[in-house]
Amino acid sequence: MRHRTLGRRADGTPGPEVSVLCLGAMPFGTRVDEARAFALLDRFTERGGTFVDTADNYSFWHDGACGDESELVLGRWFAARGNRDAVVLATKVGARPAGPGEWPANAEGLSAAAVRTAVDGSLKRLGTERIDLLYGHLDDRRAPLAETVDAFGALVREGTVDVLGSSNQLTWRLERARALARTRGLAGYSCLQQRHTYLRPRPGADFGVQQPVTPELLDYVRAEPGLTLLAYGPLLHGAYAAPARPLPPQYDHPDSAARLAALREVAADTGATPGQVVLAWLLGGDIPVLPVIGATTLAQLDEALDAAGLDLTPAQRTHLDGA
Repeated sequence: MRHRTLGRRADGTPGPEVSVLCLGAMPFGTRVDEARAFALLDRFTERGGTFVDTADNYSFWHDGACGDESELVLGRWFAARGNRDAVVLATKVGARPAGPGEWPANAEGLSAAAVRTAVDGSLKRLGTERIDLLYGHLDDRRAPLAETVDAFGALVREGTVDVLGSSNQLTWRLERARALARTRGLAGYSCLQQRHTYLRPRPGADFGVQQPVTPELLDYVRAEPGLTLLAYGPLLHGAYAAPARPLPPQYDHPDSAARLAALREVAADTGATPGQVVLAWLLGGDIPVLPVIGATTLAQLDEALDAAGLDLTPAQRTHLDGA
């Protein structure tokens, strides 16, 4: 397993070193029962994985779930294995339903009080005294941005959080938040997790509250060497592995046909699967992107982990980029 530095700390030093693949724990405790979740986490760490991602609302949308499930499973796994210090743990706050009404209008948000309450809940469920990477899960236009920046910065100052991240935030909002942190002498966001994959979204595609990576964002990250970009949904929930399965509607447009053809050609050339090529393409670009991988079986996990050692040639990357 290869490793990279994650973001930047408040004092300007590099953040923690992490495995280049991050295991997403969204389905743990709901679609993936605890025994299978433990098996996936064990395999991930046995193969050198050190970076695990969850949130305080995973996965409230399943029948009978409330959003505690993923963090609780991880907390019990840490307790059973005694390995908390060996894992870089990321969680997110801001998107948990906080009362009656329709989500996301009823999301907890990122006010100072909401952030503090959410972090306290996450720490308890995870059975830990610190969070290595804390994200704001959704941008919150109701809370003053300075209030959110202050709340996150206070968590770093007191030692509860190591590095900070944002998810599903537009580039201008990200820059404004980071500028506020700089002027206030606080830790700012040094990680960004957005929807990203090899296929490009249809122009004008609607992802709801999710924000895909845009050319503008890539240009911003290229100019900010202390900012780490992470990709969720990199494998499109198995669409690359099943050619007969319809693409998500946001990616179902003529551009995708050309890129899928190039992807299959490079996969055949390397002897890898299309999904492995996608992960290698993300990892090896001029802006390295750390994929957050999801797996519900050991076979899926092993396939993804094998991609960490795949290096694309310049010609293969040119073919993929130019499709």
